[in-house]
Amino acid sequence: MNNITESQIPHRSNTSFALRLSKWRKSPVFYPLIGFVVIFIAMAFINDNFLTTTNLSNVARQVSINAIIAVGMTCAILTGGIDLSVGPVMALSGTAAAGLMVAGFPPEVAILGGLMVGALFGAGNGVFVAYAKMPPIIVTLATMGIARGLALIYTGGYPISGLPEGFSVLGRGEFMGIQLPILVMLVVYLLAFVVLNHTAIGRYIYAIGGNEEAAKLSGIRVSRYKLLVYTISGVTAALAGIVLTSRLMSGQPNAGIGFELDAIAAVVLGGTAIAGGRGAIIGTLIGAMMLGVLNNGLNLMGVSPYVQNVIKGGIILLAIYISRSRDK
Repeated sequence: MNNITESQIPHRSNTSFALRLSKWRKSPVFYPLIGFVVIFIAMAFINDNFLTTTNLSNVARQVSINAIIAVGMTCAILTGGIDLSVGPVMALSGTAAAGLMVAGFPPEVAILGGLMVGALFGAGNGVFVAYAKMPPIIVTLATMGIARGLALIYTGGYPISGLPEGFSVLGRGEFMGIQLPILVMLVVYLLAFVVLNHTAIGRYIYAIGGNEEAAKLSGIRVSRYKLLVYTISGVTAALAGIVLTSRLMSGQPNAGIGFELDAIAAVVLGGTAIAGGRGAIIGTLIGAMMLGVLNNGLNLMGVSPYVQNVIKGGIILLAIYISRSRDK
């Protein structure tokens, strides 16, 4: 009989660690987290000012707007769709809330009005996508122009100023040392995490993106949940617009230009499959933070905005390539 030495027996802790690592690598959050850590460390070494408390606080505050929008975008992409109208809807909702306050309505009513504007636009997108069976990219491209045009018509192309001072708390205030925009972002992500991971609605969203026909055959009311998803996207865009309006203390009709691309980038960098059906809301938050750290670091380095666009575009292409490779 062969003698087996102790060194030839696999160590249980090593085997357990290998299994956990293998399982973790299959998570959609694994590569985004690695990418975020690499970019964060690189920026910390490149610029001495990056790790200052003031700078990191500014990064978190700047990330909060895009991160909130990206929650709704994640839901849309998980179903195999997309929402290009989030930037203009953000501007329209922010100017609507500002206009209501200038007209004498309390900030609470104005905020509710702005959220309703976003919900209505999102629901409109959902009706065309879910019930009229129109392609999401075409529908939201059209409503992107409509929302931007309405914002410019409503304001005459000029910012709405003269907002009540108390409204600034939402965009500039703090609670227990944490800036309110960051707290709003965290609450939105907590709610999204619960819905997507611990409710039937979340399971249905993933199922629709994974195989819409199979979802229909299993009894899921696909049209209803697509309508819900685009309504959520409209509401998160509106919330981001209201927070930005509070920070600037003015309703900007040109706010949100290009924000739809940043939101899509955050979702893709966060590991969500662009074809739908796979992803994690925590990954989207990591993706938004990755973009924020990258933008901030490049700004501190004095890199031209044009060069920044090239770098970010390359990173997004790499993220999509990795996502497609993992799907295969």
